[in-house]
Amino acid sequence: MAEDKTAQSAPKAAKAKKEKPPKLEDKPFGEFMEQHFLPALDEALGSDGWEGVQLSLVDAPLTVKGADAQETYWQLQGSHPSNLDHRFNIVFTQDDITSPKYFYYSQGNGPASTLEQFMGDERRITLDLMVLYTVQRLKGQKWLSRN
Repeated sequence: MAEDKTAQSAPKAAKAKKEKPPKLEDKPFGEFMEQHFLPALDEALGSDGWEGVQLSLVDAPLTVKGADAQETYWQLQGSHPSNLDHRFNIVFTQDDITSPKYFYYSQGNGPASTLEQFMGDERRITLDLMVLYTVQRLKGQKWLSRN
């Protein structure tokens, strides 16, 4: 009789435990960036008045003074074709959104800024946090709103 009770409870447990769909952040790096992060960031920047931003994901060397021109990194490159020609890059040290990330920018024909750690304190990396940190960083640069 004890065997009958365990046999009946097993199907109930299987039904109760549904498989969750994979998180956006668990998708392959390129797919997550192209299909989710870039459109979400474009929308967020547009709602902050920065329409017309050109966003792209490239595997390229850093354009920071002293960087090795032979070593490439995945980078989100954003540029705004305004009169000041603002450009920013978010660098991923590996093709993984949880890898260490860096930020740098340039204005006009000037040299690129130094590399700054980006999202270094975050343990969980989500789409919403990545968009939020990017928008906050550009606001800190006073590119999205003037103080």
